[in-house]
This record gives sequence, structure tokens and C-alpha cells, in this order.
Amino acid sequence: MRVAIIGGGAAGFFSAITVKEGFPGSSVTIFEKGAVPLSKVKITGGGRCNLTNSSSSIEELSLAYPRGGRQMRGLLKEFDNFDTIEWFESRGVPLVTQEDGCVFPASQDSQSIIDSLVSQAKSLGVVISTGMEVISITKAFDDKLELRFKDDINPVLLFDKVIVTTGGSPKKRSLEWLSNLGHKIENPVPSLFSFNLPGDKITELMGVVIEDVILSLEGSKLKSKGALLITHWGMSGPAILKLSSYGAKELNEMCYNFKIHINWVNQPDSSVVAQELNRIIEDNPNKQLISVRPNGIPARLWRYLLGKYELKEEKKWCEIGKKGINLLTDALSNDIHRVNGKSSYKEEFVTCGGVSLSSVNISALESKCVKNLYFAGEILDIDAITGGFNLQCAWTTGYIAGKLRSGK
Repeated sequence: MRVAIIGGGAAGFFSAITVKEGFPGSSVTIFEKGAVPLSKVKITGGGRCNLTNSSSSIEELSLAYPRGGRQMRGLLKEFDNFDTIEWFESRGVPLVTQEDGCVFPASQDSQSIIDSLVSQAKSLGVVISTGMEVISITKAFDDKLELRFKDDINPVLLFDKVIVTTGGSPKKRSLEWLSNLGHKIENPVPSLFSFNLPGDKITELMGVVIEDVILSLEGSKLKSKGALLITHWGMSGPAILKLSSYGAKELNEMCYNFKIHINWVNQPDSSVVAQELNRIIEDNPNKQLISVRPNGIPARLWRYLLGKYELKEEKKWCEIGKKGINLLTDALSNDIHRVNGKSSYKEEFVTCGGVSLSSVNISALESKCVKNLYFAGEILDIDAITGGFNLQCAWTTGYIAGKLRSGK
């Protein structure tokens, strides 16, 4: 049996290894259009490779996928995060788990994961062919599949099974070679990006981290929680990245021009915020506003909020009155900022969209349009928030596609 893997990323290598372990006599070739395979794994997690998450249940894991969560719930029952951890550790890659649940190689270097995958693939006899971009798949005789490459020098090749693992595509037209086969393509749009706030003075606080905030998108039910990082261009951090993931399609429709509401003190009930301010007044009536920070918010942020809401730093707490309490309640629980534009999260470009799950038999990840054609990884319309969940999707879908089961 001849098997082609189109795409030399995480899902590609994992599916190739799974095929060879399940079908030792098969011939498996990974075709990677770039010069170096696993290049995205190299930069993920800031170069440390956040390869999965230690979430305690499949239900909890599946909630991390804004698109494809229901389908992932079923897929994870066959290969979940604990299977991932066992897979790498049993192959000589020690792992560590952070307090936030993110799992990394103990080396804190993504090269450990790359070396493991390449070593496993080569030891099993997988052929890794770089500089080979597939531009079309054609049905051939006896349900075989014919691959044609961009470089006319390369011959047309026939395979019994093909697994497409080309990753996310920034443009829909890049997926025409798959839509031509009958697959429905969900429009790809960016996910996991930071927000640009041009002209907003809050960018002068770059480097400030607020550990627990609540974000909401004006005119929408979209919300997220977590840490927020103020940058020189705007805002980033887990809370922002989650909101960008949950709202990827909606924010794209807004052309990335919208307002966000920030609750700096992680308290959704504004009356509780007002009560805390009144308590501060009772306990510190003669102290200046600048000297007592509600909920221990960072000093630079507190000074910024006082200035934004026109409250003098030297004013005493006992002098702010009801109007001052209302202003500070708004400042802390409903601070509004205009976003205009986005920036990719470091170099980790993630998209939602791709091959519609309606075109795939989920239990086997085989195409409903073309027999013996499978999909795995980000090429599918499945994507997740940060925290190791996107790579977990690569391992899970790569494993299941690599079983080469019939989708009937």
C-alpha cells in the first residue's frame, strides 16, 4: 500500500507515524512544500512548544474549540491529551506541566518535539520529501489517487491512500484544489491575534500585565476571561487571544474595527465594585486616591484610569462623593476602548475555516467526496484557543486519519 501525506507539519508527521505503526509494510511519503518540515512546531509556544493541555476531562478539552468542539469531543475519546503525554514520554521526551495546564517538553525547547517526530518517522521508514507542493488530486483507476506537483519536473504519482495535512490557509482560493473535488470550504479567516489600539494612551503602559480581567465585545454576547498584556501597539495576552478566537468570524466581518469593554477587577457585578470603593473610603478617608489601589490593580494602570476619568491623584478618598464613586466604578468595571486592526500572535498564524466538517466522515476523517482521501490538522474547520489545544487537535486528528479506516 502506497500512502501520501501532503504537508510536513505536526498532523502530517503524526499521521505518517500512525500509518507505519498500523501498516508496517506500507510505503509512506510526506510531501512538504517548504524546505524545512515542522517549521510551525519550531515556533509554537514561543519556541518552547506547548504541545497539549492537562485539562482533566474530554468535556473540558472540547470547550477550548470555538469551531469543531462537538466533533472533537468524539475524536478525543480515541486519542486525548493524556494519550499525547504518554506517547511522547514513552518515546523519550520528558514533559512538564505548568500551573495553567500548559504542557511543554522539559527541555523548554520545541526542537525536542521535532527531533522525536523526525526520528520516529525515519526509524519506521517514512520518506520525507521537501520542496514538493501538491497542486491537484485526481481520482484514478481502482480508487487510487493521482497527485500532481507544482514543479513540472516532478512526475505525476499514484497512491492508494492520501492524507491532507497542509495546515491553515489564509485565503480561500488556496483551497480550490480541494473544492474542485466537491468539498465545501468554510471561508478561512484569522484567529488568535492581538488587538491594535492606535492613538490610545493606554499603550504607554506597555509591559503591564493584569492577571484577571473580563472582556466583552460591544454589541455582541462574546466574552472572555484571563490575563491581559498591554503592548506598544495595543493589547494581547490570553484574554485577548481567547476573544479573538471565539469571535474570529464576527471580528473579520467588522473589519477589525470595534469596541471592547474591560472589567479590570474581574467582578461582573458593578454594585460589588461600588461597595469595595465605599469600603476604601471608610478605611482610608484622608488618603490620596493614588495611594490606595482597588483590588491591587497595577500602579501604572491605576494612574492611567484616574487621568482618563479626570480624577486628580492627590484628591482624598473622602472628597470624591457619589459622582466620583460612579466614575471609578465605570473605570474599573466597564472601561471602553476602540480597537482598529489586529496583529498576528508572534509568528503563530492560526486560521479558522478550511475543509467543512460536513464534507468529512468524522469517525474516520475520510472525505465524503473522494474515497481513500483523508484530512487531519488545521486544514479542517477546527481551531482552538491558546493553551496547547491546537496542537492537540493535530495529534488527535493525525492519529485517527492515520488509521486509514473507511468512512462508510
